[in-house]
Amino acid sequence: MSFAENLREIRKEKGLSQEELAEILDVSRQAVSKWEQGQGYPEAEKLLLLARKLNVSLDYLMAAEIAKDCNVNASEVSGKIMISSPKEHVIATCYKVLSTGKMKGRKNEPQYALFGVSAGIASFWGEPTTFLGWYSNEELLTKEVEEIRQAITKGEPVYELKYNAKVERKWLRRIIVEE
Repeated sequence: MSFAENLREIRKEKGLSQEELAEILDVSRQAVSKWEQGQGYPEAEKLLLLARKLNVSLDYLMAAEIAKDCNVNASEVSGKIMISSPKEHVIATCYKVLSTGKMKGRKNEPQYALFGVSAGIASFWGEPTTFLGWYSNEELLTKEVEEIRQAITKGEPVYELKYNAKVERKWLRRIIVEE
């Protein structure tokens, strides 16, 4: 979908009017209307603010435009992807992923966790998320997130996690049994 379509869809999902979004961004309602009609783009500063305030990635907002620059068929890019996690027996359709910061733990315990965020109505607790996997180190987590980002940008419909660790519960702890 184009920037205009993505912006309109996300704004409506968040329950905002054009006027309310314009207030948040300190622009006119007409500017928001113009963007949603595909008659222009916000300046870079406003684009970054827009992504942050709507809690979406720039990749998601600009998926079709990025696809043009990457020589990908823009009609194939939705900004969403189905992520499967065989080690966790989970499949989730996501438009972005989030990770935890480094968690305290012993050497054989996972250090990071990855979550998929699905488009939906945000509640008091935030957007709907699905746990996708555990990671033993930041390098593997970063590699996974980058490959997911590339898959979304290319319009791939499915991505299977490759770098997450197999974890078992031992009393109150989680132990990595396979990387």
